[in-house]
Amino acid sequence: MQQADFNRVRASVHQQCGSKVLIQLDRGRNKVDVQEGIIQNAYPSVFTVLVQDERESNPPQLLSFSYNDIITKDIRMKLC
Repeated sequence: MQQADFNRVRASVHQQCGSKVLIQLDRGRNKVDVQEGIIQNAYPSVFTVLVQDERESNPPQLLSFSYNDIITKDIRMKLC
């Protein structure tokens, strides 16, 4: 991993703040979660995504991810 890759990913996520995204989370052992959310904030080391649960009774969750998660492909994001 190079600093240029990190900076490029960080700039891209920061530019997409407020956008709706589809997140594919790799949970290991062939387990994958797919969730839809909105990028809330982008900080120097992490970014946050607000995810609504499919069931109306559960409150929304604020998930935090590192930019390294994108580089190592632990998560994949696609704009909706």
